[in-house]
Amino acid sequence: MKSATIKELFILDKIQKNIVVQGWIKTRRDLKNQSFAELNDGSTIKNLQLVIDNTNEKFKETLSDLVNGSSVIAKGDLVLSPASGQKYEFIVEDIKVLGKCNQELYPIQKKRTSDEFLRTIAHLRPRTNKYSSMLRIRSELSFAIHKYFKENGFFYVHTPIITASDCEGAGQMFNVTTFDISKPDSFPKDEKGNVDFSKDLFAKKTFLTVSGQLEGETLALALGKIYTFGPTFRAENSNTYRHASEFWMVEPEMAFYDLYDDMTLAEDFVKSIIKYILENCSQDLALFAKFLDKDLINTLTNITENSYERLKYTDAVAILEKENARFENKVSWGVDLSSEHERFLTESYFKKPVILYNKPKNVAAFYMKLNDDNKTVRGMDLLVPRIGELIGGSEREDRLEILEKKMDDFKMNKENYWWYLDLRRFGTVPHSGFGLGFERMMMLVTGISNIRDVCAYPRVPGYAEF
Repeated sequence: MKSATIKELFILDKIQKNIVVQGWIKTRRDLKNQSFAELNDGSTIKNLQLVIDNTNEKFKETLSDLVNGSSVIAKGDLVLSPASGQKYEFIVEDIKVLGKCNQELYPIQKKRTSDEFLRTIAHLRPRTNKYSSMLRIRSELSFAIHKYFKENGFFYVHTPIITASDCEGAGQMFNVTTFDISKPDSFPKDEKGNVDFSKDLFAKKTFLTVSGQLEGETLALALGKIYTFGPTFRAENSNTYRHASEFWMVEPEMAFYDLYDDMTLAEDFVKSIIKYILENCSQDLALFAKFLDKDLINTLTNITENSYERLKYTDAVAILEKENARFENKVSWGVDLSSEHERFLTESYFKKPVILYNKPKNVAAFYMKLNDDNKTVRGMDLLVPRIGELIGGSEREDRLEILEKKMDDFKMNKENYWWYLDLRRFGTVPHSGFGLGFERMMMLVTGISNIRDVCAYPRVPGYAEF
């Protein structure tokens, strides 16, 4: 007999006979003639109440094993519940314990547990309400992203995870090698005594990708509009609540888009996927709104319903300089704005999302298109309340001679990027794109304040358990 998920039962919303449910017991309480066990199978935050006749001999041996964490399969009828607070309950005809759970050793109990402790049992924390809700929202958010791009004519592409190029030019990349790192003396050397990576598997020095952007540009200049959605890696020793060594990025690239097209797409994209979460994850969002951020729904609604303020960097500096007394990091033209500045603009000054554009070239990546003033580039950051920067993007430099000059300024080896420069030699066009940190978006829609708690198994400096 096929089992039904608890979510399916509640969606169908009708009395049903002779059905099977399975899941994990959350709690059990015993009365004189009946026992009540709360069952959850992960499909929804809601539990299904199992009603068991504890006077029936066939249940007596089983009852003692119906404890928090034990897994069961039960057969019976879904009926209207006489109790308040729930519409249905499940009258058990037969029940079997699939996996017992030792209560003295089981680390998840019916009490508030710190996030720090739960990170040490990441293999079990999805059984808590907070983390099961987070993972369901993460799944729905992933679907919303794919849905948006599919409906807007984008092609989903897969860019390399192993790469020989550094998109950001910062050098904070994980090396990939087949050399035996336990025997560094065995590494082949070149004539200068340096490690000879031409003898490695890929015949050159390779890394885990920090971004799929550069390869994405090549595909956009053939297919028109593409996006990548995959893991990226940064070997940055940063122990903050906003940074992780492994995270997921959403990166669309669009041929024939200028900076203003890029900003319009970013705003529409953010509004669309948040609306989807508001409409399809209301029960899980309610948990976070109750326990983490009581203003969560208002924050998300603000982001979906207001037009975003488009603000030139120079104008932003003029606003922020007047407020320098409140900032730890003082503002002047040419500095890279920090999170406190971004949050002031979105939370205190405009009270809505802001798209900051025309950034100084000295704080911009090499691929951003230079403006005619030779001081700023056509880059943009989409800022939202509570998070700050959610998206970073730009119109890409499509002029060969200017791109080569910028690469020289960054002291980049142009020979390693011959294929990227070829895009400017053969049929170059204006094109733009942006990157959205998926975990940052998860922090926004859940109210969770630490990036370690919006993924199943966080990878951060000093920690790679599980």
